[in-house]
Amino acid sequence: MQALDLTADQFAELAQRRLRPEPPQLGDLIARPRGDHDDQPHPIRPPDEKVAIPAAVLIGVVPRPEGPTVLLTQRAATLRSHSAQVAFPGGRVDAVDGSPVVTALREAEEEIGLPRERVRTLGFLDAYLTGTGYRIVPVVALVEPPFSLTLNAHEVDEAFETPLSFLLDPANHRREGREWQGLYRTYYAMPFGDRYIWGATAGMIRNLYERLSG
Repeated sequence: MQALDLTADQFAELAQRRLRPEPPQLGDLIARPRGDHDDQPHPIRPPDEKVAIPAAVLIGVVPRPEGPTVLLTQRAATLRSHSAQVAFPGGRVDAVDGSPVVTALREAEEEIGLPRERVRTLGFLDAYLTGTGYRIVPVVALVEPPFSLTLNAHEVDEAFETPLSFLLDPANHRREGREWQGLYRTYYAMPFGDRYIWGATAGMIRNLYERLSG
């Protein structure tokens, strides 16, 4: 598998050709949900989509002169779950949202103050099921500079950008593991400097790479 070294324009063109044009629906018979249950040394039954908590995240690619980057956050260390982990902006779907796009944009505004008018949606990845009971729809978009961020200290400790070329290079997609609930479970990890990108976040990046690489 080859690395994808794309300009922002090339990324946008490829994403619009190869990603889903509409959000994945429950019970999709064409593309099954991806998730933490994939590629495990011991077969794990995937969570039931119908009872999973619906959520959405924003995979925001930022055009920069030195090359496109991906906008990520480090969750607040004071949070009760997934504290201090690297994540995409996003969260649970509210009943009034109406679509994963609205959820992702609303959560990005609430968490890091990202103005929604700077975001242009390109497409969607397959739903991602987590072992903690969420069904996440990844919304892939361009985030057009300039923009300034205002972090919600209750939810996010930092917002930062990681080069897209690093994340779309399979040489950086390590498979690591640990024991969880009595079984050895594996997951993707993409350490970048002092940032440890892993778990569902890394899994969705891997899914993005696989869709774009065809």
